[in-house]
Amino acid sequence: MIANQFLEIFERDILKVQEEIRAYKNESDMWKTSGSFTNSAGTLCLHLTGNLNHFIGAVMGQTGYVRQRELEFSMRDQSRESLLDGLTNALKMVRETLPKLKDGDFEKDFPIDFLGQRKTLQVMIILIAHLNYHLGQINYHRRMLS
Repeated sequence: MIANQFLEIFERDILKVQEEIRAYKNESDMWKTSGSFTNSAGTLCLHLTGNLNHFIGAVMGQTGYVRQRELEFSMRDQSRESLLDGLTNALKMVRETLPKLKDGDFEKDFPIDFLGQRKTLQVMIILIAHLNYHLGQINYHRRMLS
């Protein structure tokens, strides 16, 4: 039951990130930075994809994903389709991983250290907040450039 509630939120918000990426009129604008806005929408998209694949996929789902966090912030000029494909694959992974969790799993310790949080439930809440934080940044970035 808890896993399904988290799944609904992750699905909604990952799809919203995809909607924001599609909404850029000029694909190159996704990679622009300006002033104090040092992370482009493309960078944030790569970061969200890596974050989901690492913490939900590799840690919780044992997918074997190996995160290269530094590339999330250094890769540039990936195509819109590449970013969307990464999000689609992350969503597929979330859809495969979360339903395997039982309600009691959320009260267990998270398998790795995560910002000092111990319980999986707390980590999941932080992951959703993180996703939404960057979703808001992407939305603002897109509107700022429009």
